[in-house]
Amino acid sequence: MLQRLARASPSTPWICSPCLLLQTRRRFLNHAAVATATARDPVPPPYAASRLYGLGTQHAQKDDDTLRNMFDSADFWASFLHRSKKQPPTGIVGNRYLTHPDGFLDFVTVTLQRCEAVVQKVSAANAIHEYKSMVKDLDRLSDLLCRVIDLADFVRGTHPDRNTQEAASKAYSIMFQYMNQLNTTTILNDQLKKAAAIPDVYASWSEQEKVVAKILMEDFSRSAIELPVGARQKFVDLSNEIAHEGSEFVDRMGPEMQYVKFDSKRMKGLEPNMVRALTNWGETRIHTMHNEAQMALRYVDDADVRRDIYMAVRTANKQSITRLETILKSRAELAKLSGYDTFAHLTLENKMAKSPEAVNQFLNALIEDTRHQVNEELQELMELKKADARRDNFPDRINAWDKFYYTHKLIQNMDHKLRSPDFLSAYFSVGTVMQGLSRLFDRLYGIRLVPRETQPGEVWDDGVRRLDVVSDTHGHIAVLYCDLFSRDGKTPNPAHFTLRCSREISESEIAEVATSPHPFSSAVEAATDGMAVSFNKETNSYYQLPTIALICDFPTHYYPRPTLLNFNDVRTLFHEMGHGLHSFLGRTPLQNVSGTRCATDFAELPSVLMEHFASCPSVLALYARHWDTDTPLPMSALEQRLAIDVRTQPAETEAQILLAMLDQAYHSSLPLSSNFNSTQTYHDVYNAFASIPEPAGTAWQGFFGHLFGYGATYYSYLFDRAIAGKIWSDVFQKAGKEGSVDRRNGERYMNEVLRWGGGRDGWKCIAGVLGDEKLKYGGEEAMKEIGRWGVR
Repeated sequence: MLQRLARASPSTPWICSPCLLLQTRRRFLNHAAVATATARDPVPPPYAASRLYGLGTQHAQKDDDTLRNMFDSADFWASFLHRSKKQPPTGIVGNRYLTHPDGFLDFVTVTLQRCEAVVQKVSAANAIHEYKSMVKDLDRLSDLLCRVIDLADFVRGTHPDRNTQEAASKAYSIMFQYMNQLNTTTILNDQLKKAAAIPDVYASWSEQEKVVAKILMEDFSRSAIELPVGARQKFVDLSNEIAHEGSEFVDRMGPEMQYVKFDSKRMKGLEPNMVRALTNWGETRIHTMHNEAQMALRYVDDADVRRDIYMAVRTANKQSITRLETILKSRAELAKLSGYDTFAHLTLENKMAKSPEAVNQFLNALIEDTRHQVNEELQELMELKKADARRDNFPDRINAWDKFYYTHKLIQNMDHKLRSPDFLSAYFSVGTVMQGLSRLFDRLYGIRLVPRETQPGEVWDDGVRRLDVVSDTHGHIAVLYCDLFSRDGKTPNPAHFTLRCSREISESEIAEVATSPHPFSSAVEAATDGMAVSFNKETNSYYQLPTIALICDFPTHYYPRPTLLNFNDVRTLFHEMGHGLHSFLGRTPLQNVSGTRCATDFAELPSVLMEHFASCPSVLALYARHWDTDTPLPMSALEQRLAIDVRTQPAETEAQILLAMLDQAYHSSLPLSSNFNSTQTYHDVYNAFASIPEPAGTAWQGFFGHLFGYGATYYSYLFDRAIAGKIWSDVFQKAGKEGSVDRRNGERYMNEVLRWGGGRDGWKCIAGVLGDEKLKYGGEEAMKEIGRWGVR
């Protein structure tokens, strides 16, 4: 269906489950990223990149130095920004229509005209040569829709100017309505099926065209387009209800109790200044949705206080639960209407897993692999609790409200330095980490991140840096906008946005635009709305370049020192850049399978694998140096920090498995039952599989926002973690630690996985990179095998 063509939904950006998880994971480890060194002269030191890394040319060395300085030195960035302002003006991310808010209307008008021309061409096709171009025509239609929907959606949620936000929202609504209008006609589906049924036509299609055709036909079928008119309208009504209730569920979820109150004398263990700030007339109020609740669970000695807080933070209000149950019931009805047993069957059919039975095989194997480690950690917590047990504190078991408290004590026992600021941060300025990513990519894939001056109006905030991704064999291959620093009104969630996909631009498109009036200096520029384009010598054609925005929320209060990152922040940046890498190197001729436009349970693999690189000594040796003294990172200190992660990982993994199991249960046939109760299902899952029972009375499912965007696919992160761990050990570490920076390993991974985007079955990608033919066709046994690999 055309929602597939546009690959857009009201839930917008690529904010993946782990991207959010990385912001909250192991919260008891998140200490302020403050360097221990004293502030010195703010003049940036002369970073000598060539001393650290043998870049091939003097120009590359200059780019490398500039990359670090543009993120780390406020004075350098001010000068760089001043030079940028001297350039001629342009529109947002180079789109020449978007030089002012009203430009969105012009952008929509021109795009709709081009869409209608494609629809008419596809509808009127009746000759062999016309059917041969059918997939490329539909892919172009998809690209035209995405050009507006993806960019407008990004701008309306990111741009600080209210008029621009409103204009972008109108553009989004117009195009989304147009897309839904196209979904009410069967002509595109009929023509595509007719084209695929002609042997000469099908034989003429490339492998990628066949993949895209299969994807589109399957999605048309799942969208109920072949149902009678009345049933099709019911499908549309259910889809609209799910979209509306889903947005309400995510935006308005809340607790049953906004806060809990205690006598301040019972807050022993919590930081005194925090207690004073929360106390009035001897009564301490803990807001259930604020950080103080998590801090209290970690530090307050009184177990009864922790219990009351735990119950409050794990119980959503009735409105949230009602919205969730409405979504689940509507999804179940929609699946039945489309001819599927459950919503999970409908959703998973075109994923790597293929079926909920295969997902459950994976999850069951994974929880068995994890159980022993979880029990070991639980026993350690029990020993700590026995050491300070009281008769009224259930000394013979760990309760749910004990977990964070005793885990924190366990970490303190492992490393008393965690009470002090994270001294490792001094070795991870934003500039050095970006420099390290560029050096790593150069080593493995032959690509570098090159600073580029922006034109006036190109970025939405003066703090946004533009980097061009340059290949040593293909030249300029992508554009990356880095919005990494916090500011008022900005979302705190890290995210990777695809503003425009890779796609080959046909000669006929350029000729078509050349005959129409346009305000551009060339037909090629008009065909891409002025955004980045390159000429591919291998295919003798133009390609629109992947254009990516990477959003983080790193603090800036360290001036005159650079912004320093704790190790979780470093992992977040590596993770997000993994999504970017997939977009940079998955430069396919068809946008429907470009970069991260692949199966949901495959899309997290590149980003999760990048987390392994973040903690590898050979990679850290490329860049991790003290922001002021330039001394290398003391690896023993990092190893001590990583040992804590290893110790606490089993519990984190178990928590993710439980959520994935709950997601599968919610998208089974259960919601169709007249007595379906999401709270009962929640407790059934936890009582059956959790190492620490969930107390009766909680209803946390009302906070499980990923159920909207990740319905029936929440297992994906665990699935890709298991695969990434296997690739890391069997490819990048098989011959030793230096394998993580070995070009041969990088090219193997790039050629078997990254360059395909979504144009190759994920199982074939995994079988190729691991050299294991048994995995080539997937299936339940393959899913079970990956579960046995475990998450490391």
